[in-house]
Amino acid sequence: MSTGVIIVLIVVAAIIIGAAVWLAMSRGAGGGGRNLRRRFGPEYDRTVAQHDGDAKAAERDLADRVKRHGSLRSQPLEPAARERYEARWAAAQERFVDSPREAVAEADRLLGELAGARGFPDGDRYDEQLAALSVHHAPHVHGYRRIHRAAHAPLADGDESRTGTEELREAMIEARALFEDLVTPGREDTTRHRGAADEPAPARSNRLGERLHTPWAFNRRHAKGS
Repeated sequence: MSTGVIIVLIVVAAIIIGAAVWLAMSRGAGGGGRNLRRRFGPEYDRTVAQHDGDAKAAERDLADRVKRHGSLRSQPLEPAARERYEARWAAAQERFVDSPREAVAEADRLLGELAGARGFPDGDRYDEQLAALSVHHAPHVHGYRRIHRAAHAPLADGDESRTGTEELREAMIEARALFEDLVTPGREDTTRHRGAADEPAPARSNRLGERLHTPWAFNRRHAKGS
């Protein structure tokens, strides 16, 4: 075989290999974007917006979250601990009637503590905790972000306006979805604690649903005062 033929074969092989690599990278990038959008849902769009519409930068951000926290396995809650968290959340909801900002601050602290108890980074590392929660509870993580901002926002003119109270109420309601996600027993919790509690798990779950889904009294009271 002549030298010219060998060179031609090498060039052709290099072109084929290069095209295959380019195609694989293209498919990987597109598939990765689709997978991230499917995994994170609305959180994907929020992240793109945070990166000023740069989807590639947003996907790098989200992929990094998955890399750091994707292998995290949630820790089960003891039934007694679950009851305490449920009672604290119910108390915060009731407190909202007279002290909306104090109730929101308590709900924010409670979510941070509960997430830490479930095996996520501690609440004093809010950004890292939020990133980890977004990987495993993407549909509801924005509720935590929203209530955290509300809890740490300065008062406007030193008072709570009607608009401000309404925003706090909406933040509390949205954050409740994440609370329910975190406090509800998972499959591993149910298996571990089956038969350990004094009453059946469905009864405990029903009580939780009644407390969390019953319309709040402050809705009526604030409406009268508006």
